[in-house]
Amino acid sequence: MSQAKGDRRERELVNALDEAGFAVMRAPASGSATERELPDVLAGDGEQFYAIEAKSSSGDPIYLTGEEVEALTYFAQNFGAKPRIGVRFDREDWYFFHPGDLYVTDGGNYRVKKETALAEGTDFPEFTGQSEKITLEEVGEPDDGPDEEIVRVLNAVEQGVMNIDEAAELLD
Repeated sequence: MSQAKGDRRERELVNALDEAGFAVMRAPASGSATERELPDVLAGDGEQFYAIEAKSSSGDPIYLTGEEVEALTYFAQNFGAKPRIGVRFDREDWYFFHPGDLYVTDGGNYRVKKETALAEGTDFPEFTGQSEKITLEEVGEPDDGPDEEIVRVLNAVEQGVMNIDEAAELLD
């Protein structure tokens, strides 16, 4: 990816965070021009504060060096922010990961595939507090209808075989 495209994506992220109500700035010397490693974006909304390393790709997996992730984590810890890796694939939205949730290669680098971002990443609305992701696991098993025992007891009450007090005692 070209440096110009990377810069454009970072500005895009800064503008989107600004529109979502965050105080945000792009670190002017991120990636070069300084001996200190700085994150690409700093953002906060008064409750959450993030140091973000932003990466984008046309579709290939995104790789980060171990040094990049270590520097982000170190800066975030000293700054009092949460470290996040923001990834954006062409024709997709931004997705965010805690560095500890990324796949680590045998060589000690970090990788995010497009399908991983879409399936496991925190999307922009959730990241900015506009929505909350609920997984199928959290929803639970589909409801198979009313409990058979309750239906049986209610039918017995309806047919006059059991009075309401007996039914309440059975269902308690």
